[in-house]
Amino acid sequence: MNSGHTVFRQLLQFLPRHDFKVCVHRYRGEYWVKKFSTFDQFLCLSYAQISGRESLREIDTCLNSHREKLYHIGFRGDVSRTTLADANERRDWRIFQDFGQVLIGIAQRLYQDEPLSIELKQPLFAFDSTTIDLCLSLFPWAEFRKTKAAVKMHTLIDLRGSIPTFVAITTGKVNDVRMLDKLPVQEDAVYTMDRGYIDYARLFAIHKQGAFFVVRAKDNLKFQRLYSLQKDKEAGIRADQVITLVTKKSKKGYPERLRRVSYVDKEQNKRFVFLTNNFDITAKTVADVYKQRWQVELFFKWIKQHLRIKAFYGTSINAVKSQIWVALCMYLLVAITKKRLGIQCSLYTFLQILEVNLFEKKPISSLTAEALKQNPESSDCNQLNLVNY
Repeated sequence: MNSGHTVFRQLLQFLPRHDFKVCVHRYRGEYWVKKFSTFDQFLCLSYAQISGRESLREIDTCLNSHREKLYHIGFRGDVSRTTLADANERRDWRIFQDFGQVLIGIAQRLYQDEPLSIELKQPLFAFDSTTIDLCLSLFPWAEFRKTKAAVKMHTLIDLRGSIPTFVAITTGKVNDVRMLDKLPVQEDAVYTMDRGYIDYARLFAIHKQGAFFVVRAKDNLKFQRLYSLQKDKEAGIRADQVITLVTKKSKKGYPERLRRVSYVDKEQNKRFVFLTNNFDITAKTVADVYKQRWQVELFFKWIKQHLRIKAFYGTSINAVKSQIWVALCMYLLVAITKKRLGIQCSLYTFLQILEVNLFEKKPISSLTAEALKQNPESSDCNQLNLVNY
């Protein structure tokens, strides 16, 4: 990497610019634009995400304090608070959504050989949502409760590398289970979800597409046991049963047999009951698959703490969705850069190093190596282990 380039510029060199232009052209992002391009807007929001800027005024002030470096980074228009605000309000947020999908594809290919922490040959995904609270008077369109506004970020995580593969942004009022209708299902893959996603007709639709699910059962589950399988009490398995549902509605939604696994987590001294349509893996693997669901919770915690999706730069639905998708783009870009440069530290540690050195003119690899020498504990972190922050 050319040491004459700033760290910010080096990071942006991993962006597929042609694909970005295709996304801009698809939604006419440059229509009637004279000075402030879509890429200028993307750079401003990207800088805000990495550096932790909380407002449009901060973005304007901080970027213009490095005015002589902006052209070499890629800026072609003047950065001003009003121009950025107008772009966030008017420029179609789907540009950044589509570009995020491009980066998802790149990241998935880079991390496809990452090992899972459990013994499972099939692709493993976790699906969940997080709620981002908003002020009702400023965001009246974000329906949630009578006195509160919110948006939800429904996310499917590929657990080989903790890469988000599907993201849908809705108002807080949208029920989580409805998003199963939009879930992209891959044949032979395993999807793990919490009990809030139990809808037997929708789970049966996943089953009919040749995929598998592991979901925590509700306490009021009504079923009939057909027969029991051998259980490993030493591994915490209390029951491994083949069942059918018995209530009229549930049986109509899922007419075929299911597998019910009762498991006691000895560390938490807590009992869990799981439902799955996978009869080939062991009962302990079923429990281990569900445990991996916490990776999506850690992803939400990580992205809320270290990227800017709680303080928004605009109040319209277009501005909010643009900011969330640029935040995801930067998460993916940092993950891509880390993998391609072979950086051996946690993603959070890598982001911290980038954050304080954005305008330094040193190669990213050597800059990271120097930082890790001073803090050797960081280098022991796993590639995308979101627990280590």
